[in-house]
Amino acid sequence: MSRNAEVIVLARGAEQVMEPLTRPDESREWHQTFIPVYDAMFEGSGTTSAECYTWIVQFRRRNWLGLLGHLESLDWPDPQSVQVLVRDQDDSCFGLWMIYDGKLTEVPLPRTNRTPFTDSVTGVLRRTDYS
Repeated sequence: MSRNAEVIVLARGAEQVMEPLTRPDESREWHQTFIPVYDAMFEGSGTTSAECYTWIVQFRRRNWLGLLGHLESLDWPDPQSVQVLVRDQDDSCFGLWMIYDGKLTEVPLPRTNRTPFTDSVTGVLRRTDYS
């Protein structure tokens, strides 16, 4: 089934943790790979950098069922810095997940409401302040 979703992972000092997710791995439930966005990209200088704290991926199918659980299970060097942003194709905005007590938990955003939707891994996140 064709269904788009974008995922952004932000985490400090997690280059080694995220590196395996930048390579294909047939043993995972999903097959797309994350792309690192190095901090030099924000400078606009075009120079390279060793530090990376942002990774992005777009899923073109509903094939990322185990992703959030996998991210939760990683040995993050700074779990308090981990933020996972997810926008399914029907979402009004990105949802935010953070690690609390060892669990990747959705952080409620003001003026939003998430409803279950069987075709979506996370349900649908809608803003309530406009139609």
